[in-house]
Order: sequence, then C-alpha cells, then structure tokens
Amino acid sequence: MSTRIWIQTSHHAAFKCGGWAYVRSQAGEVSGQAGGERYTTPERMALAALIAALKDLPKGALAIQIDNGAVARTAALIAAGRPPEGEEAPAENLDLWAKLTAALAGHAPSFAIAAPGKASPTGFAAAWAELARDKANAQGPFVSAIPKPNLAKVAGL
Repeated sequence: MSTRIWIQTSHHAAFKCGGWAYVRSQAGEVSGQAGGERYTTPERMALAALIAALKDLPKGALAIQIDNGAVARTAALIAAGRPPEGEEAPAENLDLWAKLTAALAGHAPSFAIAAPGKASPTGFAAAWAELARDKANAQGPFVSAIPKPNLAKVAGL
C-alpha cells in the first residue's frame, strides 16, 4: 500500500512569515505536522513541509499533493534521478534541497499540484498552514505535531 501525503503552505508577503502543514496517510494510520518561520519564502516553506512529511517513511511508493508547483516539478526530477542543471537548478535554499534529495532516496513519488478544497485533506492542511504562519509570526520558528483528535476529523482519507 502506498503512502499518501497532502501538503499546503501559507506565506504572508508583507510580514515575510510562512507556515506549512502536512497530512500523511500510511497503512491506515494518519499523522501530520505543522510548522513555520519568520522571514522566509514560499519555496522554503514548501521544502520544509516536504522534508518533514518524508521523515521516517519506509522506502516505497508515495502519492504527494502539494500546492507549490515549482517545488513539485524539481522534486520529481530529483526523485527520477535527473536533477535540474544550469539555469533550472535551484539557486536558493540549497541546504533544504540537499536534505530533500536525501529524503527522496529509495522512494517512488508521484506529485500533483493541489489547491485546498473544503472538507478534504488539502483544506485541512491549508487551515493548519495558516495557523502555523500566524503562530510563527507571533512567536518565532516552530514545528509541532497536529493532535490526533484533530486528524481524526479529516475527511477523504
């Protein structure tokens, strides 16, 4: 059985703060995390979310829905063993790209671009990403698990 992951991010351009959240369904178990940073970029939030979602996963097939198309396209190339070169290669967040490259090893991910929808895992993750963005803006960087009672309410798994 493959693992399914839904990732959403939220970035406030004026305050330059961002948040992310993921929901992961694996072998009937649902888990999730949210996090955020001050003075960040949308790309950095998407990378942080993807790295966190891949942590501690066994090797195998993955179905990933993410809201950042540029990160999804580049990650798909890296996972296929064809990292982008020249002008297409990432120029920023190289620390996170290196961590993502290592995290993708041994996985066979398929990526889809997903906008949040009501009563869906993407909508749930989007709400947590906004909450994480606001918390990071007020209190600074953090990562925390989404409580199990909240995850139990996710529709569409």
